[in-house]
Amino acid sequence: MAEHDDGESDGGFDGEGEAAAGTHNLGSLLATERRDFLLRNNGDQVSICFLLTILLNSVRDFGLQPYFHQQVKLSNLDDKVVGLYFSASWCGLCQRFTPKLVDAYNELSSRSCKFEVVLISADEDKESFTVYFSKLPWLAIPFEDSDLHDNLNDLFDVGGIPHLVVLDADGKVLTTEAVQIVRDYGAEAYPFTAERIQELKEEEQAANQNQTIQSLLVTSSRDFVISKDDNKVPVSDLKGKVVGIYFTFGSLGSGDEFTKLLVEMYQKMKENGENFEVVQINLDDDESSYDQEFDDTPWLAIPFKDKICDKLARYFELQTIPTLVIIGSDGKTVHSNAAELIEEHGIEAYPFSTEKLKEIDEKEKAKLESQTLQSLLVSGELDYVIGKDGAKVPVSELVGKNILLYFSARWCLPCRAFLPKLIEAYHKIKEKDAAFELIFVSSDQDESSFNDFYVEMPWLALPFGDERKKFLSRTFNTDSIPSLVAISPTGKTITTEARDLVQAHGASAYPFTKERIQELELEIEESAKGWAERLKHKLHEEHELVKCRRRSYTCDGCTERGIDWSFYCDACDFDLHPKCALDDDTDMENTGDP
Repeated sequence: MAEHDDGESDGGFDGEGEAAAGTHNLGSLLATERRDFLLRNNGDQVSICFLLTILLNSVRDFGLQPYFHQQVKLSNLDDKVVGLYFSASWCGLCQRFTPKLVDAYNELSSRSCKFEVVLISADEDKESFTVYFSKLPWLAIPFEDSDLHDNLNDLFDVGGIPHLVVLDADGKVLTTEAVQIVRDYGAEAYPFTAERIQELKEEEQAANQNQTIQSLLVTSSRDFVISKDDNKVPVSDLKGKVVGIYFTFGSLGSGDEFTKLLVEMYQKMKENGENFEVVQINLDDDESSYDQEFDDTPWLAIPFKDKICDKLARYFELQTIPTLVIIGSDGKTVHSNAAELIEEHGIEAYPFSTEKLKEIDEKEKAKLESQTLQSLLVSGELDYVIGKDGAKVPVSELVGKNILLYFSARWCLPCRAFLPKLIEAYHKIKEKDAAFELIFVSSDQDESSFNDFYVEMPWLALPFGDERKKFLSRTFNTDSIPSLVAISPTGKTITTEARDLVQAHGASAYPFTKERIQELELEIEESAKGWAERLKHKLHEEHELVKCRRRSYTCDGCTERGIDWSFYCDACDFDLHPKCALDDDTDMENTGDP
């Protein structure tokens, strides 16, 4: 059974499917001819001896199952809201979701809510089931009832796990998408009716309209954040300050570089007496990772695994890590993610207001208008690039030339696939214009990889690990590689889409200006004049082939790569290069207008 993420669900109240809209008798649904009970742990922990027994596959021989599980009559589910939890010990997504469900279950139990969960395990062996179930506070269908497991999977159309179906006290299915509901609302979603979920959504909308720093960070059980020395800092102390809510995931390490940058900015702002604070929300499930990351930072934090963490991630529609949400002194959201602003502008971006962003935009426009090759490639004493022999080539020698900046890396498969095409175009361009050069800007993570990749290239490069690489990547927003940026002889940016142009037109796209691309388009259109609009061909007799523009394809006739024009069958994804489709020696019928 596949793992899946229910993050895209809409709540499951549309009643799609027979099971989703149906009402079930739980006694009939969960019982068998030989069993009218479910299992519950008696509270004992699995012993080391038992684990060794499991490893030796001898649980059945010793008959230990009854010691750990007690029988609970199905009638105990009467008048209760019941969650059917499809899960397994081997499922990584289950391992992340199950603790959230346990928290919700325990909270509802402490409030004496009539709620129960029944585990429907997808584990493939009894030992795995036993160990997994020993950690859970709810009921389970016995492992041996595998046929019933399969029937329930089919009935509720379980395509992947974790999957949680909730039925009301009458057996009516309330939702088949309760995984996302529990993620979003936890125990607050009880009793999981459409009305309750709508009520929660309306409360969120009202909170959004009346947002304050307290409404964001305070819960019913906590009105403080914590400092590095474990002091409790009242959230009310943040009122009137600009606050950065910093989402991280410590064990991923994806935000390490930005964290260092933010720490530096934070400390400078404190020295300057700015009314600014950061509250970190670490979404990690590993407490040691949480502690280590918090120890390395100077600001405040939400406690480990606080239930508000997931709620805020959803509230701010978290898309990436790291994310720094800026809350203004009035408690309203100023910026949904200021990470990129800080990377590009540092402390100058503070306080991240609309007025400040307009000021930054004006500076950027002025900077763009005054851009030169030196402003791009010279930084202090770094006023050179390197040649194939490692010799330093002054940037001043490149002024007045057409330049391509090639952002790439050896570990990137598309980069390696694109390289031969770029080398071919480079040599052809150099043959007709000596005032042209290309510079490799590497994203390789070690110098050995850089050297191994650069040895294949005939052009110049920034040295490995050069600090100018970060500046160039930010300037041209090269979030993905390979990327090819064309710079004019005056140092102005011609296009950041030169990769697509080389891929489509090769050296013919040079010098990549709008005028040249327009010329190419006219040439391409002119080349197809007089061709049939539709034709039949013996290589594809099922359907007509239609003349159409195709950026890049492999001809199904000669197997060579084609660009610009193809005779194409959309139904079969079949391409014929014009030279194959229009060959007079082929058996074809022209069905279009000449």
